[in-house]
Amino acid sequence: MKIIIAGGGKIGHSVAAILADEGHDVTVIDHNADLITQLSNELDVICVEGSATSSDTLREAGAAEADLLLAATQHDEVNMVCGISARHLGVQHVIARIRDPEYLNQKTFLREALGLDMIVNPDYECAREIARILRFPSAVRVDTFSKGSVEIVEHKVVENSVLEGVMLKDLGAKLGVRVLVSVVERGGEAFIPNGLFALHAGDRLSVTGTVKELRRFFAAVGQLKKPVRQVMIVGGSRTAVYLTRMLQESGMAVTVIEKDRERCEQLCDLLPDAHIVCGDATHSDVLQEDGLGSADAFVAVTGEDGDNIVTAMYARQCDVGKIVVKVNHDHFADILEGSGLDSIVSAKELVAEQLARYVRAMSNSAGSSMETLYRLADGRVEALEFRVSEDAACVGIPLRELKLKPNTLIAAVIRGSKSILPDGGTVILPGDHAIIVSAAGKLEKLDDIIA
Repeated sequence: MKIIIAGGGKIGHSVAAILADEGHDVTVIDHNADLITQLSNELDVICVEGSATSSDTLREAGAAEADLLLAATQHDEVNMVCGISARHLGVQHVIARIRDPEYLNQKTFLREALGLDMIVNPDYECAREIARILRFPSAVRVDTFSKGSVEIVEHKVVENSVLEGVMLKDLGAKLGVRVLVSVVERGGEAFIPNGLFALHAGDRLSVTGTVKELRRFFAAVGQLKKPVRQVMIVGGSRTAVYLTRMLQESGMAVTVIEKDRERCEQLCDLLPDAHIVCGDATHSDVLQEDGLGSADAFVAVTGEDGDNIVTAMYARQCDVGKIVVKVNHDHFADILEGSGLDSIVSAKELVAEQLARYVRAMSNSAGSSMETLYRLADGRVEALEFRVSEDAACVGIPLRELKLKPNTLIAAVIRGSKSILPDGGTVILPGDHAIIVSAAGKLEKLDDIIA
């Protein structure tokens, strides 16, 4: 597919890298000459210097032949004008990044009036990811399939864990739970393991199961954390506003600490039921005076990675049960490996994942049955949910008789309200939803799992 990305910033760069790796013809537009040079040196993409609102620039980028344009500059208005121009020049599908809540309140109108196929909001996606984690605090990360019927959660094997040395084929009998370890990260590599794979301390696991069985898993390994009731959020960003509303809908009490007084006054109007504190959270006395000791969870979502990390490290010293840190730069996530701050959230990665899912569905000319896509193990592995059609190659055949491609795993089958962790005798039926784990970028449709 021919794809144009307007805006070569953090999100544009991340999306361009993923789509180029998947073999798409990607062109990036940006007015910053230095950024264009950097992108052309780092990625296998075409770079065009110019304004994303200019029809001449869009023509130079090949808008007339483009299948998709993503408008991902820093400015909502630029993205909207870019989207309108792209439509008029012949781009088939248009996605715009829009962050302002005032615009998002008119999402349906904007999509129809501007001809947008999708609106992406990094702040909202980041808040939604953090809310999922806080609703299941035992996990490092939570990915939900089929409206919560099955989840894949991330867990790190600690020293002297009951999991050390256990072969995966023996896991269910040893712990008395029905879960499936679908991915293991070890020593910088990602494995889609078989039953003979033995676990080591330090392994990072992606574990598939129902919510009930996953809670039993965490209890069995001694890592079940109490439900979150009190949350402290550092930073009064847009992400904090979305997140506070989500958490309050779940019955959680929220304190937001923001050092800018004018922003605090805005937050009081936006979040009348939250406790808003004006103060600098990098000062430990501010955190202590405003309830850190009684908080079940601590979330750092300021615009400064350094402030987020420092305050989160202090919260960890104070034994807060669950800590989530938002970072903007990838290298911080690498530095934090082994720090004890396991739940690291990146808005740009979440949006890149969302767009990769959209593009993958578009790529199948017959109309993809893929409904969900998550990137695991730093993007090296994907978990995908497919709706099973009557003519799917896997229908009616016991799984032990299916010849799957290497590094491919059927992690779960959802049939109506029933969730099935498959074994060799499981048969997939039309109408089922199949959760597939595979090496990144390998699957566009369900039949691609067959060797």
